[in-house]
Amino acid sequence: MKKNTSDKKEEVKPALAEEHPNSDTASSQENQKEIKKKNIKSEIIRILKFLAFSCTAGIIQIGSFTLLNEVAGLIYWPSYLISLVLSVIYNFTINRKFTFKSASNVPIAMLMVAGYYLVFTPLSLLWGVALTDHAGWNEYIVEGLTMVINFVTEFLFTRYVVFRKSLNTQPVKVKNDKEVKNKNDKPKQ
Repeated sequence: MKKNTSDKKEEVKPALAEEHPNSDTASSQENQKEIKKKNIKSEIIRILKFLAFSCTAGIIQIGSFTLLNEVAGLIYWPSYLISLVLSVIYNFTINRKFTFKSASNVPIAMLMVAGYYLVFTPLSLLWGVALTDHAGWNEYIVEGLTMVINFVTEFLFTRYVVFRKSLNTQPVKVKNDKEVKNKNDKPKQ
């Protein structure tokens, strides 16, 4: 008979679960929705940061390209190549630290980005030379279009290949109370 009472208890539990939805399940679903919203927001912020830093890298690239092309009188391809290298070094350093907040092995991450540019650079040089030297396009239009293609493909590559497992792994510096008090105690000059 003890067996029957335990069976009855087991039968009662599912009936109660059907009548009264489990609050843990409902809160779990809401938590998942909250997490998804935060992830989407975080990803949008990451894209905007990458865009902002890429724009500053673009200024470096256009500035150095202009100096090399107009002032130094170099033809398209060396001007482009040198300006691209300067831009890539800056962009990688800034985006690793502030956009992807990665504590991954820097030399390995840099080698992966170098691998991306081993593919992108020859292709962009080929279409750049073809469009400027053979089709007569303006160097700055070609440079701008190439930069847009670079922006999109580099973001996708760095986000989903280089830093896919190390997003937000950089340690966060926490100021202790003494540092905050000392900063607040300093007289304004």
